[in-house]
Amino acid sequence: MNWRSERIWIELIRGSRKTSNLCWAFILFLGSLGFLLVGTSSYLGRNLISLFPSQQIFFFPQGIVMSFYGIAGLFISSYLWATISWNVGSGYDLFDKKEGIVCIFRWGFPGKKRRIFLRFLINDIQSIRIELKEGISPRRVLYLEIRGQGAIPLTRTDENLTPREMEQKAAELAYFLRVPIEVF
Repeated sequence: MNWRSERIWIELIRGSRKTSNLCWAFILFLGSLGFLLVGTSSYLGRNLISLFPSQQIFFFPQGIVMSFYGIAGLFISSYLWATISWNVGSGYDLFDKKEGIVCIFRWGFPGKKRRIFLRFLINDIQSIRIELKEGISPRRVLYLEIRGQGAIPLTRTDENLTPREMEQKAAELAYFLRVPIEVF
């Protein structure tokens, strides 16, 4: 949900709570749990999973490797579930021409610096920069170029906007802020 008026532009940013992240975390959890159960059943000599009889899988070396993959997968799955529950990367971009400020807010990982809050004057904005790299893994990112601060990304690298959508978004924002567009 985005909101625009003549003087204020608010853009909400989605974080880790995306359908694809939920699917991957669920699939990874179930797969790693299966690996761990097969490794454990080969160690115990019992059939904990009826699909794989324990006599066919020896604990050394297959059972050990499957247990290792299961434990590693559970750790990665735990990390994904934690980022989903904390909604890392979510926040908002606020452009207020009335006050002459830009506020960028994002949620990070828990700790002292969980809240990432950047505040700039609109007069300090040099340009809106578009980075387009095509190929096997395309990269399309929209940056806010600030005097003395460098470039601050406004879009995520995994947002998968088409070049036309990226140009449209950059043109609208540049027109709203009255700054030029740079393409790299």
